[in-house]
Amino acid sequence: MIDRQKTILITGAGSGIGRDAVFALAARGHRVIAATFDEAQAGVLRAECAAKPNAGGAGIEVIKLDITSAADRESVRDREIDVLINNAGVGDSGSLAEVDVDRIRKVFEVNVFATIELSQVVLAGMIARSRGTVLFVSSVAGRLPVPFLMPYSMSKFALSAAGAALRSEMDQLGRHIQISLIEPGAIHTGFNQAMTDRKYEWMAKQSYFRDQIDRLKASETKSFNFLEARDTASIVAKIVMAAEARRPKLRYVAPWLQGVGVRIARILGV
Repeated sequence: MIDRQKTILITGAGSGIGRDAVFALAARGHRVIAATFDEAQAGVLRAECAAKPNAGGAGIEVIKLDITSAADRESVRDREIDVLINNAGVGDSGSLAEVDVDRIRKVFEVNVFATIELSQVVLAGMIARSRGTVLFVSSVAGRLPVPFLMPYSMSKFALSAAGAALRSEMDQLGRHIQISLIEPGAIHTGFNQAMTDRKYEWMAKQSYFRDQIDRLKASETKSFNFLEARDTASIVAKIVMAAEARRPKLRYVAPWLQGVGVRIARILGV
C-alpha cells in the first residue's frame, strides 16, 4: 500500500474530481477529511461513505467547510493535516468586453482569495511541524487563455502563479513544505457545461455577441464532445501521486494529451 498513512484534507469533495479523489486516497489507506460546501452535500457524501466501507468509506470523515467562511476555515486550524488539496472552485464565463466585473470578483473570491486564506491556516501548522504538502487544483485553462471563459481562466492563471511562487518561498524557508499544482484538462463532470452556460443567462438580451449565440453554443458542444475525458481517473491518479510524493513535481497535468497540446500552443505563441 503506502509507506505512511497521511491525514489529507480535500475541499470541494462533494462532486466530480474532488469526490473521486476522496475515495481513491481512502482506498490507499489514508485518513481523508472530505470537505463539502454545505451540509446538504455533506449528508449525501456521508451516506455514500457508509455504503462503501470496503472501498475506503470507513476511513473518510466528512465535514462542511465553505472556504469563503472565516469560521469554517478556522475550524481546521488545530488539525494535524499532512496534505491539503485545494480543490474547491467555481466557474463563470462571458466576454471581458461586457461581463459584469462582480461576476469575476466572485470567481476570484473562491478560486484565489479564499483558497489562499485556507492554505495560510493549514500552512501555519505544517510549518510548525516542519512537514506538509499543499496541492492547488488549477486547470490547463490557467496556462492558455480561453475566449469567453476568462472569468474562470484568469482565476486559474492567478492560482497557478501563486502556487509556483509559494513553492519557491517554502523551499527558501527550509521547513520541508511541498507545494504542487494539479492541472486538469477537459473532463466530463458537468462543471464545464454549467460554467459555459452561465453567460447565456444575460447574453441573449444585451450582449455584443447576441447574434452569434447559436454558433457559440454549437462550437462549445463540439469542443466538449471532442476534448472531454469520459471519467476522472487520469487526474485522480495524478492527485494521488502528488499527495504521496516526498518531493512532488511542480505540475501534474491530465489527460496527458491535453497537456501536450497546451505546451505546443504556448511554444507557438497561441
